[in-house]
Amino acid sequence: MASSALGATLAVLASLIITANVLVAIALLRLIQKSSSKGLYFVLNLAVADAMVGFTVMGLVMDEFSQPFYPPQIFCVLRMAFVTSSSAASILSLIMVACDRHLAIRKPFHYFQLVTGLRVGVRLVGLWLVAAIIGFLPVLSPSFQKISTHEKCSFFGVFHPAYMLTVFCVGFFPALFLFIYLYCDMLKIASVHVQHIQKVEHAGLAGGCPPSRTTSDMKAMRTVAMLIGCFTLSWLPFFIASIVQTVCLECFPYRVIENYLWLLGLCNSLLNPLLYSYWQKDVRLQLSQLAADVKRRVLLHLGNGHRFSGRGTKSLPTVSCLRLQD
Repeated sequence: MASSALGATLAVLASLIITANVLVAIALLRLIQKSSSKGLYFVLNLAVADAMVGFTVMGLVMDEFSQPFYPPQIFCVLRMAFVTSSSAASILSLIMVACDRHLAIRKPFHYFQLVTGLRVGVRLVGLWLVAAIIGFLPVLSPSFQKISTHEKCSFFGVFHPAYMLTVFCVGFFPALFLFIYLYCDMLKIASVHVQHIQKVEHAGLAGGCPPSRTTSDMKAMRTVAMLIGCFTLSWLPFFIASIVQTVCLECFPYRVIENYLWLLGLCNSLLNPLLYSYWQKDVRLQLSQLAADVKRRVLLHLGNGHRFSGRGTKSLPTVSCLRLQD
């Protein structure tokens, strides 16, 4: 019963993750065609990585609904490696988005010269290589694998606790500290801009022009702050509990980590597209236009269907209505 409930929860969560990220990816593709900013590719990559998280979780859903299911050891290792690689790509994409916004605030006049298509492509390729190394490290190093005890595919079922400790120390903590540094630095830059504008306004040189630069900085800071907050709240409990589980096997039940805290971490892949579609006006506009286009096509299709279906029928009701109107 508990396995079916977990499978249903995973199925709903994976479906929402895939749907939300695919819609945001389509909106970003439409926006990229109209914009010259290469930084949007980092956001698009984030949506793709989060969508892949949803697709990989669907494989775990099949396992939950096919109990008892005892696959080979290598099968579970490869499946969880794909899940880990997708999650790592999502976290690394968040870092890329934060770094891109930080660069746009720190060097606004050189941003378009620094962020070129070639450099963006190289960074994205490097991102996926690092994510693949993190996810497939247990495949490359069997010492990180756990001897199978005929359990279902799960982190603690196939990965050694030392692997979780390595990922936590090498991946999660540095990413969290980098997020905090970037946000603090952006906050400092924005405060300097505000002080400069206040001095200009006090000197009477502003000329009534709105401080668009400061407004843009604040929007970027708000987005990064929300991403950092959701990332921390989603993944920090899972990693802390995993470290406790590594140090003291009897202190924390790993079932709670796998069934609840890991689901909380997966929710980060659902929150990311929701945050961008809510806070970013351009993305929200593209989504509304996409919905309007779909609605127009559906209505056009229904209208054509009614027209074709009415060809062989008599038009007596229409004549009757016209006579009543006359």
